[in-house]
Amino acid sequence: MPSAGFEILGVTLALLGWISAIVSCALPMWRVSAFIGVNIVTAQTIWEGIWMSCVVQSTGQMQCKVYDSMLALSADLQAARALTVISIVLGVLGLLMSVMGAKCTNCPLCGPVSR
Repeated sequence: MPSAGFEILGVTLALLGWISAIVSCALPMWRVSAFIGVNIVTAQTIWEGIWMSCVVQSTGQMQCKVYDSMLALSADLQAARALTVISIVLGVLGLLMSVMGAKCTNCPLCGPVSR
């Protein structure tokens, strides 16, 4: 039955999208700023994420710090945090509903055509 293949493909793609949302939520590279001083030795790269901020020195040393308060975030990162968490929760609900409803779905164009 070809519709089962489409259902499996759809659930697999949805699962990959949900995993990608979780990975992008966890990464600290939502906003990247680079500061280069008089010489390259004093160069710093600042990564701001929705959960923590990191400073990468030109020597390769990286220091990360979790935000002390939600108020420490700018408005755009607060909105990104809320919308990302909402999208992950809705993704779980969507995956559960698609798995439960897969047996009830049929594809009339996929089966044999009767006239």
